[in-house]
Amino acid sequence: MADVLAVYLADVVPGQANVKGAAGRAERLAEFFGDKSLSEISGALCREYVAWRGHEGGSRRDLQDLAAAINYHQRQGFHRELVSVTLPPAGSPRIRWLTRSEVARLLWVCLTTREVQEGKATEKRPLRHLARFILIGVYTGSRPGAILGLSWHHQIGRGYVDLERGLIYRHGAGSRETSKRQPPVPMAPQLARMMRLWARADQEHGPVIRFAGWPVKSVKTALGRAVRLAGLDTSVTAYTLRHTTASWLVQRGVSTRKVAGILGTSEAMIERHYGHLAPSHLRAEVGLIGKKQGR
Repeated sequence: MADVLAVYLADVVPGQANVKGAAGRAERLAEFFGDKSLSEISGALCREYVAWRGHEGGSRRDLQDLAAAINYHQRQGFHRELVSVTLPPAGSPRIRWLTRSEVARLLWVCLTTREVQEGKATEKRPLRHLARFILIGVYTGSRPGAILGLSWHHQIGRGYVDLERGLIYRHGAGSRETSKRQPPVPMAPQLARMMRLWARADQEHGPVIRFAGWPVKSVKTALGRAVRLAGLDTSVTAYTLRHTTASWLVQRGVSTRKVAGILGTSEAMIERHYGHLAPSHLRAEVGLIGKKQGR
């Protein structure tokens, strides 16, 4: 299995969007399965891995990579036998979305929190850059990586803001296409006004989300602090903003097709995760209760 994983790492992983994450999963798999042979892979061994890993959701993702590595190994003609990987059951999707008051609390924390040095509050506001991230996330439903990759000008490999046309191009020119679609999204008038203010402040130069003048690669730590200060639960992450956009739109009666177009995903996914929030959801069906059945 160490050889199987090595082939996968060399041939497939370099072309993936998240090379570091895939390499980390391969390292864990090699630690457990590396000295095993292909013929030893079984449902029982996969369940042992889940127990060894101690995280059902994470182990499922790891085992999906194991299955991909084995299948690739077979397609290359390195083995002929059919080897099956048993996955643990998929967990329920975590759909946590914010209310308008929760978004307001988060923004207030980001704009007002000051850095404390030697017991005294300074004029530095270490969370202020998050306000831009949150507002863009809520108004566009964009993935965190797409927001962090935005620039004020068109450049290779980065998405950009087109203030003249009122559009955000989330997919950078020259970037590799993935299954995660990132179509351009129009800016709401409120967001467009804020974008113009930010562009003037930045002199329309560099990345949109920056800290001390430098591009921000991750908001995980800063957002976690803002969430705590705002008194929100720890289930709130950067992806919660995307869920919030979808939930608000569906609750306002926007069709699942249009919501899917805004988020850059499938209508089936929107219907599956957010359809129950629609104001008319099952209303006609419930209205049939108590009615006499016609001939």
